[in-house]
Amino acid sequence: MPTWIRACATTDIEPDDLIRFDHGSQTFVIVRSEEDEFFAMDGICSHEKVHLCDGLVMDGTVECPKHSATFDYRNGEAKRAPACINLRTYPVKVDGGVVYLEL
Repeated sequence: MPTWIRACATTDIEPDDLIRFDHGSQTFVIVRSEEDEFFAMDGICSHEKVHLCDGLVMDGTVECPKHSATFDYRNGEAKRAPACINLRTYPVKVDGGVVYLEL
């Protein structure tokens, strides 16, 4: 049965930015869009297992800091090579200024 996990406060992330969130052995990135929506996806690049938390958020994507692969943060789709494997995304809800991730 899925569980909602507290990831961060909404004020922890600026619009058009992201932060890393670790839970157990998993790493995620929580993204705040320019439209003030929150998204979550796997936080490790599917190309060479680099943490995406040091990447850039732009035009609806997260760019990997190592080889510039990009992923659509809304659906995890690999948008630019060298990555060709999509990342998993996770449901997010915001309640009382807190961002929750469903695992």
